[in-house]
Amino acid sequence: MVSGKPVDGRWTAPGRRALGTELLIVLALSLGASGLSALIRFVGALTRPGGLKDQAANLNASAAPGRPWLDLVWQLFSISTALVPVALVAYLLLREGSGLRDIGFDRSEPWPDLGRGTLVAAGIGSTGLAFYLVMNAAGFNLTVVPESLPEVWWKYPVLILSAVQNSVLEEVIVVGYVLRRLGQLGWSPMAALVASSVLRGSYHLYQGIGGFLGNVVMGVVFVLLYRRWGRVGPLVAAHTLLDVGAFVGYAVLAGKVDWLPTL
Repeated sequence: MVSGKPVDGRWTAPGRRALGTELLIVLALSLGASGLSALIRFVGALTRPGGLKDQAANLNASAAPGRPWLDLVWQLFSISTALVPVALVAYLLLREGSGLRDIGFDRSEPWPDLGRGTLVAAGIGSTGLAFYLVMNAAGFNLTVVPESLPEVWWKYPVLILSAVQNSVLEEVIVVGYVLRRLGQLGWSPMAALVASSVLRGSYHLYQGIGGFLGNVVMGVVFVLLYRRWGRVGPLVAAHTLLDVGAFVGYAVLAGKVDWLPTL
């Protein structure tokens, strides 16, 4: 672990206040801020005339309509800068003498990570889609529009990159880093599980109550699996597959099947 003062060339262990401050700063620069933003957006949707399902929650939209090359630059810029908090976490873990390998985000077990992730994605994907459809029909969720990019050559590569970015950011920070720091702060395993899961749900609240509840449940499952396997690698793989399925699946099926809500 680290503090800001080297002693004999080594970093001394920080106190609880320093660890707590570090955790708050990382969250304020990443998914904690996203959670507050999602809450504000949800309040805005609730107070807007009309039902929630008649409003759209847009995920991957054009950043420069009618200008595909500029749009591509903006898409790549957004994806890369969104991963800066992950680089910060990697640096902070290295300073304490560990690293991303200690939370299981490395290339030491690529095939087991992918295999486990595929099984998790298969289980969560079907139930998650059914839950979304029910919540949307009941009026508790906005209509999620996973992508509205123009039909250009880079559309699907950008959607896949966006899925990878979401997965790495969320699983490294919300599971690996947050659980590690809360454990160091003396939180009980149950309290840490609840905090991580509610945090995951919070930044999906812009989708509605269904988005919040569904992701809280997913958060519980992911924390339990992380504690079982000791690796975020399978969770990154699972999350990537889920998002690729959602983004690409919507791009292919929207307007062609009657069971998929669109606006």
